[in-house]
Amino acid sequence: MLGWLAALCVAVLLLAVTWCALCKLSPGADAGRRTDAAELVCKPSALAKHLMKTCTSFADYAPCAAWTWRVGAVLRSAYEACRGGGSKVHFARDHLQLSDGGLVALDWAFPKYQKRRRTSGQSASPVLLIIPNSFGKITRNVLQLCQTSLSHGYLPVVLNRRGHNGTALTTLKLQQFGDPADLREVVRYVRYRQPAGKLYAVSESTGSGLLLSYLGECGSSSYVTAAACLSPVFRCQSWFESGLCWPLERALVLYQKMCLSRYKTALSASINTDRLFATTTLRGLEEALFCRPPLADPSGTCASWETYWECNEPLRDVDEVATPVLSICARDDPIRGDASSTVPRELFESNPHLFLLLTDRGGHCGFSEGTSAAPNRATGNWSHRALLEFFRATANFMAAEERAKQLAARRRVLGAGTGGRVFRHRSVSTCKQVPACSHNIHAIYNWQRSYTR
Repeated sequence: MLGWLAALCVAVLLLAVTWCALCKLSPGADAGRRTDAAELVCKPSALAKHLMKTCTSFADYAPCAAWTWRVGAVLRSAYEACRGGGSKVHFARDHLQLSDGGLVALDWAFPKYQKRRRTSGQSASPVLLIIPNSFGKITRNVLQLCQTSLSHGYLPVVLNRRGHNGTALTTLKLQQFGDPADLREVVRYVRYRQPAGKLYAVSESTGSGLLLSYLGECGSSSYVTAAACLSPVFRCQSWFESGLCWPLERALVLYQKMCLSRYKTALSASINTDRLFATTTLRGLEEALFCRPPLADPSGTCASWETYWECNEPLRDVDEVATPVLSICARDDPIRGDASSTVPRELFESNPHLFLLLTDRGGHCGFSEGTSAAPNRATGNWSHRALLEFFRATANFMAAEERAKQLAARRRVLGAGTGGRVFRHRSVSTCKQVPACSHNIHAIYNWQRSYTR
């Protein structure tokens, strides 16, 4: 029965985006815009100069020729969201019990040609933590990212929140939109499982709200070397309030109701399920789940709509972010909305830790490349190539800054020991090597002063 409902939901979603494309968008809306190069928006810094010099993929975006006008952005977004076949990866699931008894699932990806996952805790391979959209849908974009990251030597792991993607709901608590408490325990567990590998994080669509909340709340204690957000929604309260075109919003609401229907009896003890399943908007669904009147919540945990977003808005602690974060967005994103009002350019121009790649075309989590992108390169997703190159360049920059700082410290020590005279002909290799630990937070983030210069 659920299989038929899922197929119906996908069909409704396809009809919805097609209706939005034909009714709200015109073919000539962007006829004069043909620039495909991505615009890098950031505050001038040493890391920004390094990225512009080494990340060649930032200026190497060639979208598929089939998606040439603005309706293509809507249809491409639906294609990326609904199609899930053709994956060349398998998953091994770990269930993590949280401190309050809740349960989340971690799906570790491995190639199809392997019969089982072969990673060990002593592996030094970097870990890529992938956070899907807030609706729990594992899209084709996520599967492609797992496949691409495996080919680049990463260990991808997909986070499934409470009640999402087959994860059992063992408590009456669902994860709020921007509450990073569960993610904090997940990061601690991943570091325990892979202590020798660096940790990177990628979020998709509305899932970026959770990642940005975590990075802002934890600051320099996030243990994440670098992060990326694919087609993020920045101003989430206004996004819920303004809503989407009604067919697309009804389709998303229907999908979320299907996922919650299996827990209807259990949730009725703390949530007004009649109100929940009667709503037809994303805002109404969020309010029914997390905003309850005081009389219905004697424990005092109720919150109004405004109070809820004071604690869950992703950018509430953005000034505390101490991790390089790359956001990849398209101007024709039909889900996020008009880039001039939904993308905070001033934030990226003033914060040295945040970087924005803004393209003309790409839709929502699209960015598929055509055959003309490069004759000697297989077609794929440009955003995945860009974020992996961003991770590599950031790690190289941090390692170079650390080596330069250690070299300067050794020279100061040698100069102090000889009354100010420095041994110019002494080899640096004779000095004692300082052991490096990939999870020493001070060693990871002591480059910040030179990074923001």
